[in-house]
Amino acid sequence: MRIAQRLSRARWEPEISLLVAAFLAVWLLLEPALLQGLPTALRLPAILLGLWALGAAFLRPLALQAPRRRGHRLLSPPWSQVALALFALLLVGRALLA
Repeated sequence: MRIAQRLSRARWEPEISLLVAAFLAVWLLLEPALLQGLPTALRLPAILLGLWALGAAFLRPLALQAPRRRGHRLLSPPWSQVALALFALLLVGRALLA
């Protein structure tokens, strides 16, 4: 039974990541000050983290169908999920402190 639950959760994981990434992207379009308010030394790493997290979440459904290549490890879980969670926590933290 547990194996079936894990498989069913794993099947929905790309869609959940895609929805979270879409929400964060729209939130950044509506509130760009979340990243603009950071000091310059922290802004560049935050932007790079966001590019990786959102890009991996948007490209992952396509990458699952493509053959494995060099960047496949960065697009696949757990790295892409960790980056997405860190970026979401960064934005939520900035929104709460602002």
